[in-house]
Amino acid sequence: MENLELKTHLKFNPKFGRLIELTENGAKVLLETTPDMAVDEEGLVHGGFTFGAADFCAMASVNEPYVVLVKATNCEFMAPVKVGDKVEFEGEILMREKRKVEVKVTGMLNEIKVFEGLFSCVVLDTHVLKK
Repeated sequence: MENLELKTHLKFNPKFGRLIELTENGAKVLLETTPDMAVDEEGLVHGGFTFGAADFCAMASVNEPYVVLVKATNCEFMAPVKVGDKVEFEGEILMREKRKVEVKVTGMLNEIKVFEGLFSCVVLDTHVLKK
């Protein structure tokens, strides 16, 4: 990991995605799936956990204190994720224009691509919930 420090989403629970690398142009997040993420007896993990880790990866890639997701497009769940899987998400900044940032996030399970999406983010001056 480069000597960069995470500046956003500091209270994000690592159970739902742990930052493993941070660079000027992206980030890597590891999701280690657990039984409480399963939706059935077969151990299929709910897609919301996959998407949540991808979203965190996008936010970490931007790495600004007040970054928010405004749109996610072209999101594809390409293969199932099951309990016990370790999915590595990689975010890559494709465009940074003033306050707008586009991040491509890819989720890999070993050599299998399980997720891909484009995250449109906006960097704000203050917290989104501040009046």
